[in-house]
This record gives sequence, structure tokens and C-alpha cells, in this order.
Amino acid sequence: MIRMSWTRAASVEETLALWAASLREVKQRIRPLFTQERVATNAGLFLEGLLGDEQRKTGWMRAEAAGDPGPWRQQAILGRGDWDADALRDIVRDYVIEHLADDDAVLVIDETGFLKQGKASCGVARQYTGSAGKITNCQIGVFATYVSRHGHAFIDRALYLPKEWTDDPDRLEAAYVPADVGFVTKPKLATRMIARAIAASVPFKWVAGDTVYGVGDIEQQLR
Repeated sequence: MIRMSWTRAASVEETLALWAASLREVKQRIRPLFTQERVATNAGLFLEGLLGDEQRKTGWMRAEAAGDPGPWRQQAILGRGDWDADALRDIVRDYVIEHLADDDAVLVIDETGFLKQGKASCGVARQYTGSAGKITNCQIGVFATYVSRHGHAFIDRALYLPKEWTDDPDRLEAAYVPADVGFVTKPKLATRMIARAIAASVPFKWVAGDTVYGVGDIEQQLR
């Protein structure tokens, strides 16, 4: 549906109507992830808040955009709700491929850092991030982006857990990380995402990534 807006000139009203219809469709797709209607509604409001024009998407700002008295409802979705994040990942991937699929597409693997000040956020540690251009306190996420002549969008993600986390069972338990999660390098996280894309029949011709992800491992994965 999104691609339709690029094939012809449209008025502002038509474009807004198209985006509104697309947003309703996305909410319908994610609805089965939530057992209660009110939780699904809050998830939809959370999504709308992320798509808002505020430069910083804090909990209070998202709550204000949703018309809530405070951030507790949306925080509950992220911190206390029981839903399958990997299933949501697959829904997003399938939606992206429906609209952007191309046999000559490129799967781009890259990482980014999320600067933090405390020690409790899952995976936080003093490590290098290009976001700051130095070693600093942060989380690191590895991402897969689908890029084609029709556009680009994220289709996969993985949180990098340093050894100081995976070697500390108490710390993992406090952050609600499953006990069987062990240390995995960033290149290995990348190859797992490539494997998931291949298993889901995502069409692409190339994989691009920084040299930190190596060459041999990824080439072996694509053979």
C-alpha cells in the first residue's frame, strides 16, 4: 500500500488517508500478539507516539501524545507485558518485503550504540560506539536493513551482550535475560540474522557490512 503513494502524484489529503489506512493495517497485523484488547490499544498508541514528530521519544512525551496521564501504560507494554518480540520482528519483516521486495536488494548489517548513564540497562557496558566515536557507557544493537530500489527499512535486530554480562548469572537474571543465553560475537549475531532472512525467503543479492563483521564467515553463510 505504501508503494502506491510513490507511483503517482497525490494530494495531501490522499497521502494522509493512505498513511492512516496503512497504520490501521499494521495495528491489525500486530493485534494477535496481545491477549487483551486494552493492551493492544496501548500498543497502537505506543506505535503512534514513535511515529510522532517529537525529537525525543521519552515515556512522558509518548504518554502525552497518547492522551495518558503518565507513561505507566506504555511502560507496561515494554517492561511487564507478555508478548513475543520475535513474532513482532517477523511481522515487520514480512510487511517490509511485501512493499520493498526486489531480487537485486541489499541486506545491510550494521550496529549502533545507545548511550546510557547507569548500569542496569540490559547489555550496558563501557564499549566503543560510533554514535559517540569513542569508548563510553552504552548498549550496542546489531541491525539488518533491507535496501532496494523501492526503499529501505529494518527487518531484524539483536542486542549484543558483552562477556561481563553473560558471565554474570545474577546480572542476567536481574535483567530478565534467559539463563541459557551465552556470549555471542557481533559477526555471529549478523550471520544469524542473514540465516533468518534466507529461511524466510527474503529476496536479496548482496550483503553489505563493515569490516568488523568479517568476510569469510558471511561468505560461508551465503553459500
